[in-house]
Amino acid sequence: MEDPRYPIGKFQFAGVLTEEDRAAAIDVIEGTPLALRKALRGLGDEQLGTPYRDGGWTVRQLVHHVADSHLNAYCRFKLALTEDNPAIKPYEEQLWAELADGKEGPVGLSLALLEALHARWGLLLRSLTPEQFARPLVHPASGQHTIDWLLAIYAWHGPHHIAHVTALRKARGW
Repeated sequence: MEDPRYPIGKFQFAGVLTEEDRAAAIDVIEGTPLALRKALRGLGDEQLGTPYRDGGWTVRQLVHHVADSHLNAYCRFKLALTEDNPAIKPYEEQLWAELADGKEGPVGLSLALLEALHARWGLLLRSLTPEQFARPLVHPASGQHTIDWLLAIYAWHGPHHIAHVTALRKARGW
């Protein structure tokens, strides 16, 4: 049986990305806000308050988590581009999801934020050279990485959570 936590599979990174891999990943990142908006289309307040799996966040919390995560991601890219081998700061995503804005805020706020953020993020990403994609950073939990790794993980992250929504919709017949 498929693990409902990972409807598109766990993140895997094969190493240095090709120019084609990078372009495809950037396309995914730029398309994430619209794809998320489409996945949410027609859902009402009760549906947004439904956990996407047993023990999981509600759809509303998930949408706000994507915004929180991608705001952090954008900052991580900027740090890796402007500092020498920076340690990127993790955050307590579970606790963030329990704050009032994550539990009760209108999803439209996070969707609007994601649209602007991803447009700007795409501009930044499309300007990078292969040397910049190789710049190092340190994640305290998983060690030494590059901007290529960051790109790959966030190209996975949006579709990962969108699949949570679409899997729930399918399971519930929404």
